[in-house]
Amino acid sequence: MIDKFNAVYVTVFGVGKIKFAPGTIASLLTTLFLFYSFHIVNFSKWSILLSIFIIFFYSFYAVSSYIDKRDDKDPKEIVIDEVIGQSIPIYMYEISHSTIKDTQESFLFYIYIFILFRFFDIKKPFPVSFFDKKYKNSFGVIFDDVVAGLYVIVTLIIFMILKSQIF
Repeated sequence: MIDKFNAVYVTVFGVGKIKFAPGTIASLLTTLFLFYSFHIVNFSKWSILLSIFIIFFYSFYAVSSYIDKRDDKDPKEIVIDEVIGQSIPIYMYEISHSTIKDTQESFLFYIYIFILFRFFDIKKPFPVSFFDKKYKNSFGVIFDDVVAGLYVIVTLIIFMILKSQIF
């Protein structure tokens, strides 16, 4: 029973089984879900943070359980790591801009975050590549996406600093 639950969990309800770009689709669905949660439903930032933490910590067990009996230790169908990696920069954007945000501006930043995350997740610049290649376990599967999410944050900070200096 738990193995079936973990399979559904790590593939994000089967999104990971989609043949074309499952990671991109999982990232896009995460982006849309978080936009809906923050800007339409107005869930509290604390409840979203708690959800991200629960997903993050349970994912280590679920991914480990899922890959335990497989030769491929980072199968494409595991996309819960994209959910985690995409959530980090979006959440940081939301808490760093705690004032009332223009929905259109937020939507644009969500698009930037989505594109940047996919870029860093696909290109895997160091140290993203380090975690991807060095750790063939749940830690490696999850942490390369966490680092890609952190790269997005750093990139946006640099962009905002440059924008404030130039304009």
